[in-house]
Amino acid sequence: MKEGNKMKIENLPSEFIDARKVLQVIEQNGFEAYFVGGSVRDTLLNLPIHDVDMATSAYPAEIKKFFKRTIDTGIEHGTVTVMFDHKGFEITTFRTESGYQDFRRPDKVTFIRSLKEDLKRRDFTINAFAMKENGEVIDLFNGMEDLQHHLIRAVGDANQRFNEDALRMMRAVRFGSQLNFKIEEKTFAAIKANCQLLKKIAIERINVEFIKMMLGISPSQGLQEILGTDLFEYVPFFNQYLSELKHLANLDLSNHLTNEIQVWSLLAFELNLKQSQIRKMMKLWKCSNKMTENVLQVVKGIKMLQNKQIVSLFIYQIGLNNLLNANHVMEIYGLNQGEEELENAFNSLPIKQKAELNVNGGSLIKAGFKPGPQLGKVLNDLELMVINGEVENDQITLINKAKELANEN
Repeated sequence: MKEGNKMKIENLPSEFIDARKVLQVIEQNGFEAYFVGGSVRDTLLNLPIHDVDMATSAYPAEIKKFFKRTIDTGIEHGTVTVMFDHKGFEITTFRTESGYQDFRRPDKVTFIRSLKEDLKRRDFTINAFAMKENGEVIDLFNGMEDLQHHLIRAVGDANQRFNEDALRMMRAVRFGSQLNFKIEEKTFAAIKANCQLLKKIAIERINVEFIKMMLGISPSQGLQEILGTDLFEYVPFFNQYLSELKHLANLDLSNHLTNEIQVWSLLAFELNLKQSQIRKMMKLWKCSNKMTENVLQVVKGIKMLQNKQIVSLFIYQIGLNNLLNANHVMEIYGLNQGEEELENAFNSLPIKQKAELNVNGGSLIKAGFKPGPQLGKVLNDLELMVINGEVENDQITLINKAKELANEN
């Protein structure tokens, strides 16, 4: 049922059920309490719910009086964790924020009693909903209309919202990709006007938003908006590759990328990066060493699949997971193989890792070899020969072969 800017959800998703009791206790003590933000938006869109955020007109000291056990999770910002029925529920006091010196965090937080003033500081209209424990949705900024028109619109003055928190510009692009929504015209213009503020944001935070965008249902649109708003100029590495990024943004990326390794591997492939350039890109984006090594292997797999040559050595070096990641990326270009075919190719390898080789440095030393560089070279040669099916993975056979190789050298 609808009433002005209100509507009621009759059957609340299960994620809200336990938390409702917390809101009820606060209301029974004479204060307002609501579910707010993304969980309400996702309920209205029939999407899976992740975090259930709650906000209240009660101040932290008042919340602590209503419940036997609480934890001061972030009390300076108004957040208290309430322990109720053996579960923890975070609830935050309505607040206003001011003085964003670093374009990310407020210098001052003031607790208030007004729901409207609290919702005014939120980023986008579709994230500025509040919902009572009975399912009544309060929409003070026409977020419902923007949901219906598939629009990402800043709450109030977009320039002000982005000066408060410059990461919101990346969040706009990310929500657009995740929901397949377009950024509203004035909000888009404000991103373009303020794009240089992105330099103020830690790259780790930008990375999170970028990956979420690339794993959304419309990553091509997200890339187009990053390019169209000039945000790409203020993230690491990308400003040297405008034409390549434009090409990537024109590909149909929907429903192809499923994890972060695939995202970086696709970028490395499209930007035609050498290994050293891949390492540089990943370092600038503050990716982990493990992620970097995986991407290097996946790019090898992509090139193998591109050349339509399933080579045992590459399959062995890459590993099954990275091989399947490479194949996933190649779906974008219609050059992927059947997964079963690749799994069979991997499973048919004589060994899957070096530890399965039936000789090692110790066994060769016992057979009369001396420690040193030659020993390492012989072991590498044996590993390669076993992978290529040139010699059986049998200890006696390998030791004899090792002696032959040593004599040849």
